[in-house]
Amino acid sequence: AARCSAFYDRLRAGETCTTSQVSPGDFAEAFKAHAKKGEAVLGLIFSSALSGTYASACMARDMVLEEYPDAVIELVDTLSASAGEGMVVYDALLRRDAGMPIEENAVYTKAHLQEYAHWFTVDDLHFLKRGGRVSAATAVLGTMLSIKPVMHVDDEGRLVKVGTARGRSASLKALVDHMAETALDPAEQIVFISHGDCEADAQKVADDVKIRLGVKTVLLGNVGPVIGAHSGPGTVALFFLGSRR
Repeated sequence: AARCSAFYDRLRAGETCTTSQVSPGDFAEAFKAHAKKGEAVLGLIFSSALSGTYASACMARDMVLEEYPDAVIELVDTLSASAGEGMVVYDALLRRDAGMPIEENAVYTKAHLQEYAHWFTVDDLHFLKRGGRVSAATAVLGTMLSIKPVMHVDDEGRLVKVGTARGRSASLKALVDHMAETALDPAEQIVFISHGDCEADAQKVADDVKIRLGVKTVLLGNVGPVIGAHSGPGTVALFFLGSRR
């Protein structure tokens, strides 16, 4: 947490940060280590609509299979990001620990990807402007008027803007409003919330889903530097299981 705070402090001070995807060579090294031991691999990869990481993983798998043709390397394009991808991993681990085989786990995961809803808002539009998500004019005008975007990751794993809210409190409430519309049995699921060095706002959303929707368990975490470099400090994201994304 302290390291994340230091990272966001540097962004606030005006420093810029660039990111890069995992290389095929790095993936191949990891896959090969398990192939040598005869261990099956299930790779749950960052959305292909947001990064070339999944393509790198597929390339690496093919490379390793040439050397170890009997290796089991199942890859899933999660169509997810940040703690949304974390939820996919969390649930897959529960199934693994319950004894589900790798191949079956991969099929099950793919079949249920559209249930992982991602909703988020940011506090500073200029970071989205840098990444080409909003125009310069929108960033300037939105900042002047305290307009906050409400965004989500869609069915194809793309980041899309679906609305706006006037002011920070309204944008945080909008996240919970969307969850109220589509959440599957909210009182019985674990909800994930991540934030860009704004824990108090994330806690506000956590309290809201507990009070309004009866959620019992919320896992709070930081938006790491890779995603945070593009979303900026003040990001709050809500992840849950829904009837649709």
